[in-house]
Amino acid sequence: MPITDLEEVFAAFERHLHGDRNLSSHSIRAYLGDLRSLILHLLALGIADISRLELSHIRSWLATMQVKGGARTSLSRRAVSIRLFTKWAFKSGLTATDVGFALSIPKAQRTLPDVLDIPNARLAMQSLATRVGEEETPAALRDCAMVEVLYASGARVAELCGLDYGDVDYERQTIRVLGKGNKERTIPIGNPAMSALKAWLTDGRPSLATRESANAVFIGVRGKRIDQRTVRTVVYEALSALEGVERMGPHGLRHSAATHLLEGGADLRTVQEILGHASLATTQIYTHVSTDRLQKAFKQAHPRA
Repeated sequence: MPITDLEEVFAAFERHLHGDRNLSSHSIRAYLGDLRSLILHLLALGIADISRLELSHIRSWLATMQVKGGARTSLSRRAVSIRLFTKWAFKSGLTATDVGFALSIPKAQRTLPDVLDIPNARLAMQSLATRVGEEETPAALRDCAMVEVLYASGARVAELCGLDYGDVDYERQTIRVLGKGNKERTIPIGNPAMSALKAWLTDGRPSLATRESANAVFIGVRGKRIDQRTVRTVVYEALSALEGVERMGPHGLRHSAATHLLEGGADLRTVQEILGHASLATTQIYTHVSTDRLQKAFKQAHPRA
């Protein structure tokens, strides 16, 4: 199949990503963007037929990305994208072999995520509760509930936005979220988060609800299901006044929840289940965060550190 027929290649690969891989729209955009970049590189090399794709072409494409200043994390992601594509291309009969099978994936340099310390986390929640008392507005109740639930559950922002009425279990104090790969999981939340959630649903949401609200737990000022951008803005503003905290969003609350769980004695498997990580190795990064925080506290407090 000629590479110049981009629409047919993209459409077929996109159908594979949607139907067979069941990936999110964000991941699909990233995979197709990487494929487009590779195709442009091949065309620059004078290669117009995907059946002529070779491992050396992929390596030269990655090398070009590196020369242009691509980060190791970006190169790693691109390599994963193209390996997925070449596997599909081989199975689809577009290439004689799985060209990318032998492609080594550059190891991304992991950086420790920024997290709140427990006093700052407590202060942020208290500030939101104070705002509720002062403003007495639906938005204040909603924002308090969203931040409390994010920190209590370690849920992803997309998971929070997707919450419906039926996902909240008041007796067990849990929420049910739909994570990556359409995998459901149930997460416990504490009394403060549940109280804030009940207050929003009882005293705040009815004032904003419209026909478009349907069963969405969190809605915007126009009644539609809350969008991720709004949630991020709320979290940024809620944490912006904390001393020593740079710009931190919902993912920072997720990092903080995981770190505080481990520091409080939770085991890795439990935290893995709460966060919805497919691999325990992903959860283990938070053990390094905790160790780093302990070392920092030791150096600050011990007279012979």
